[in-house]
Amino acid sequence: MTSESRAFSKSDAPRVGVVGAGGLGVHHVRILRDLCGDRFAGFVDENPGRAADVATQLGVRMYPSLAAMLDEVDAVSIVVPTTAHHAVAAAAIDRGKHVFVEKPFTVTLAEADDLLMRARAAGVLLQVGHVERFNRAVRAAMPFVDGPRFIESDRLAPFSPRGSDVAVVLDLMIHDLDLVHTLVGLRVADVQAMGMPVLTPQIDIANARLTFANGAVANITASRVSRERLRKLRIFQRSGYISLDLAAGTGEFFRLRGDFDPMLLARAPRALEEFVERVPLEAPDGEPLVLELSQFLGAIAGRNAVAVTGEEGREALEAALRIVAAIEAAHQVMRASDESARA
Repeated sequence: MTSESRAFSKSDAPRVGVVGAGGLGVHHVRILRDLCGDRFAGFVDENPGRAADVATQLGVRMYPSLAAMLDEVDAVSIVVPTTAHHAVAAAAIDRGKHVFVEKPFTVTLAEADDLLMRARAAGVLLQVGHVERFNRAVRAAMPFVDGPRFIESDRLAPFSPRGSDVAVVLDLMIHDLDLVHTLVGLRVADVQAMGMPVLTPQIDIANARLTFANGAVANITASRVSRERLRKLRIFQRSGYISLDLAAGTGEFFRLRGDFDPMLLARAPRALEEFVERVPLEAPDGEPLVLELSQFLGAIAGRNAVAVTGEEGREALEAALRIVAAIEAAHQVMRASDESARA
């Protein structure tokens, strides 16, 4: 998982800039400005009007081009549409800059592999932005995770145009794909999935059943056509049951009391509290994106490891693409069946 980064000092902050100042990018600009102080170089955005507004609002410098900014930074945070991740990251890596790139890592596995190769050759750090690892509930639960056998995840959201140019699998579900892979710690062996478009030409609601190499199973649902917002994660293991509300950042761990004889349950019904211990899960508060970017800066300074490596970002992308392929294959079977029935 992640390790809490040690105290970060502005004095050893890298000279860092942000590429993209849209809805999420503006938060990267704000946070890195606050974390790095005078070491924050500024940002670049292809929309001149947007760039001017952000520069005025946050009191930071806007660069006329990516090349101009790369001349003056040690590291960049890339918050542009996924289709541009590879080109921007490659340009930065080839200039010897450390790179943070938002999820999904890239559009294709070939692009991901190319960036990994470039980063190794250049000797630079590469971190992928899977911010849910820094969710307070997830951080609190990790000390209690012990060989999950079944994981159930639900991520539902009302419709938003942002991210709707790709399948919900790559937009929302990929958060949970990274989490379940981190929790289980093994590669996905088998994928079964179904989904469908509702409001866009892309897949708007999807369900996937992942089986891991050790037999563990994860059932994941993601929707961007829900009336309400919901982010729940449930983890079942031999030692108990962990229930997390990722939206609220809270969780509970339910486990058998060590002093209870399970044979007593066979003799007569008993209240749940008599044999199950409820452990509230707690972790230090903190804005997940602040913690995530602090880890990136700390890794550059040699204070901690990279939180989510490029290889891990690739792993989540691979699972997402397998799910999309499984859904498309299922649709082909259904269309063939419909055509056969009409014939």
